[in-house]
Amino acid sequence: MGSKSNRSRRYSEEFKRDAVALVRSSGRTVTEVAREIGVSAEGLRNWVKQDTVDRGQGTPGELTSAEREELRRLRRQNREQAETIEVLRKAAVFFAKESDR
Repeated sequence: MGSKSNRSRRYSEEFKRDAVALVRSSGRTVTEVAREIGVSAEGLRNWVKQDTVDRGQGTPGELTSAEREELRRLRRQNREQAETIEVLRKAAVFFAKESDR
C-alpha cells in the first residue's frame, strides 16, 4: 500500500463532472486526461465509473451517488439514535437505583 504523504484533496462536483465529460468527449484515455488536469488516474477512473452508475448504465446492485448519500445519512442517523438510546438506558438505570433508596 502507498503512503498518504500527499493528503487527498477534495474536488468540487462541478470539477468532477467536467473531468468526466472531458474523458468521454476527448477520446483520450483516463490516464492521459488525469495527467493533463493534475488528478490521480485512479480517482478519475472512479469518477467515470460512478457517473456511469448514476446514468443507470452500471451493473445491477451498484449504488448511485444519491443512494450512497442516503446510506451515509441513514448510518449516521442510526449511530446517533443508538447513542441516544444508550444514554437513556443509563439514565433509567441511574434513576431506578435512586428511587430504590
